[in-house]
Amino acid sequence: MFLLPMRRLANIHTAFWDGGALWLIEALARGGAEPRSTDLHAHHAIQVVFNLGGQFEIAGRDVAVPGSVVAVAPDVDHRFSAEGLTAILFIEPESRSGRAVAKRLFERTAIVALPPATFDDSCEEMRTFWEARQTGAEPLEHIGKSLIYTLAGNVAPEVVDHRIRRVMRWAAQSIEGPVSLADVAPEIGLSAGRLRHLFVEQTGLPFRTYLLWLRLNTAVRRIVEGASLTEAAYDVGFADSAHLSRTFRRMFGVTPAALRLS
Repeated sequence: MFLLPMRRLANIHTAFWDGGALWLIEALARGGAEPRSTDLHAHHAIQVVFNLGGQFEIAGRDVAVPGSVVAVAPDVDHRFSAEGLTAILFIEPESRSGRAVAKRLFERTAIVALPPATFDDSCEEMRTFWEARQTGAEPLEHIGKSLIYTLAGNVAPEVVDHRIRRVMRWAAQSIEGPVSLADVAPEIGLSAGRLRHLFVEQTGLPFRTYLLWLRLNTAVRRIVEGASLTEAAYDVGFADSAHLSRTFRRMFGVTPAALRLS
C-alpha cells in the first residue's frame, strides 16, 4: 500500500487473476466541486464500470454515455469521472471469455450502457464487501469471475492461436527481465518477424503494447502486495518510478500517487 495524502483522489481495493482484475474505488469528494475525473486515456482491456452507490460518467472523445453499468471496448479513448463508490472490472480481451464479452457487447459501439438489473446481486456483494472493510482478495476474485461469466453470455468465443497463448504465458513468466519475441520465436517454430505479425493478427495490437500492459498490471499487483512504487517499477522492467507513473497515467488517466491502494 502507498499513500501520498496531498495528491490522493481515491481509495481502492483490488483483486487480480489470470484474465481479469476487479477494482473497488471510493472516489473522494472535493467539497461540492465536480466529481473526480481522469484524463482522456486508453488501455488494453475491456472495462466495465458499476455504480455501487456513488455516481460516475464514462465519456468518449465526442459523447458521454449515461448509465449505472457501462462497458468500454479495448484501446478506446475515454474519460472516467466519479464520486463515491464504484467498481471497475478489467477483462483481458485475448482471453477466451474476453473475446466472448467483446463479441457480445461491442458489435455496434465501443462504449455501451448495460441493463443494471442483470448485475444487482453482484453489486450488492461488492457493496457488502466494502462496507465490511474486508481485506482478502478471494471474495472479489469470485465476484469478478462471476461477472465475466454473466457478461460473456452464451456467445462462443473466438479461440486464440495456441502459439500466441504460449507466447503470452512465457511473457508473464519472464516479466522481471528483458522480454523479446526473438527469444521465444525459435521455440514456437516461427521467425521473429512472422511471430510479430501473427501476434498482431490474433490480438489486434503489437507485442510491445501488450507487454507494456502486462508490466503495468504486474506493477500494480506488486504495489498492492506492499512494494513501494520504486520497487514495483524495477521489478517489472520500468526504468524508474517516474517511468511507471507516466505509463500509469497514460493507461488510466491518473498517476498512482493519486490513489491509495489496499
